[in-house]
Amino acid sequence: MKYFTSLIPFVAGWALLLVTDSFAPLGLINGILQLTLFTLVVCIPIWMTGRMSYVDIGWPLGLSVIGGLTWIYSDGDSLRVAIVSLVYLFVGSRMGLGALKLWSEGRMQKEFPRYEYQKQRWVADGKTNTPLAMQVDALWQGLANASFLALPVFIIASNTSSKLSGFELVGLIIWALAFVMETLADIQKLAFLQEMKKQGKQRQVCNVGLWRFCRHPNYFAEWMVWNGLIIAAIPSWWALQSAESTLIWGLIGAGLLFTSRMMYSTLVYLTGAVPSEYYSAQKRPDYITYQQRTNRFFPGPPRE
Repeated sequence: MKYFTSLIPFVAGWALLLVTDSFAPLGLINGILQLTLFTLVVCIPIWMTGRMSYVDIGWPLGLSVIGGLTWIYSDGDSLRVAIVSLVYLFVGSRMGLGALKLWSEGRMQKEFPRYEYQKQRWVADGKTNTPLAMQVDALWQGLANASFLALPVFIIASNTSSKLSGFELVGLIIWALAFVMETLADIQKLAFLQEMKKQGKQRQVCNVGLWRFCRHPNYFAEWMVWNGLIIAAIPSWWALQSAESTLIWGLIGAGLLFTSRMMYSTLVYLTGAVPSEYYSAQKRPDYITYQQRTNRFFPGPPRE
C-alpha cells in the first residue's frame, strides 16, 4: 500500500473533475488520453530499460494534449480559449521537443541524476521494489496531468465573458515574465558552460546573471509560470458559482491552491532543487560555498 499512497491526491483530483457539471466530459477524455500517452511513452519504456528519464517526454507532451483538447472542446469565449490553449501547447511542445532531442541524441541511455536520487529515496523509505516504484511514480505524473495541471486551463476556458478581467491580465503578465525569466536562466547557464569549456575549466559553479540571486532561477520561474495561470483562473473560478454546487465549487478552488503547492514541492524536493544539489555538492568543490551565499529557490541578494 505504501507504494500507492502518493496517487491518492491525484486520483481524488481527477474524480473531482469527473463529478463536476462543467468539466466531466473533458476531464474524462483528457484522463484517458493522459493514461494512454504515459503507458506508451513512459511506462513501457521504463519497464524495458529501467530508466525514469522518459517521464521528461511524457509529461510535457501531456500538457500539449491538454491544450489541444481545451481548444477543441471548451465552449468559453473564443479569445480566452485560444490564449490559454496556446499557452499549454507552447509550453508543452517546447519542453517535449527538447526532451525528444535529448532522446534522439542518445542522452537518455543513462538515467538522469534526479531520478537516480529518487531511487535512493525509495530505498530509504523502505520501497525495495524499484520497478514497481518507478511505475507508480510515472503514473502519478500522468494523473497530475489528468487532474490538477489541467484545472487552470479548464476553468479559464469555461468562462463565456468576452471581457478580460484585471486578474486575468495580471496572471498572463506574470506567466509571460516568468517564461522570459526561465528562458533567460537557461541561456545564461548554457553560455556559462560554454565559456568554461572554452577556458578548459571543469566542475565550475554557475553564479552569473540570475544564478547570482538564487540557485535555481529556472525552477522558481517554472513555479511562477503556474502561479500566473492560477491567478488568471480566479475570475473564471468565481463565475463557476452559478454552475456548480457550493461544495464542488469550493473544492475546485482548493484544487487550484493545491496545484501551486504541488508544483512547489515537485520543483524543490522531488525532481528539482534538492536532487540537483545532492550531486552538485559532490561534483563541484565550490558548490557548498555557493549554497551558503545564495538562496535556494526564492531570489534575493547574495549573502556575504
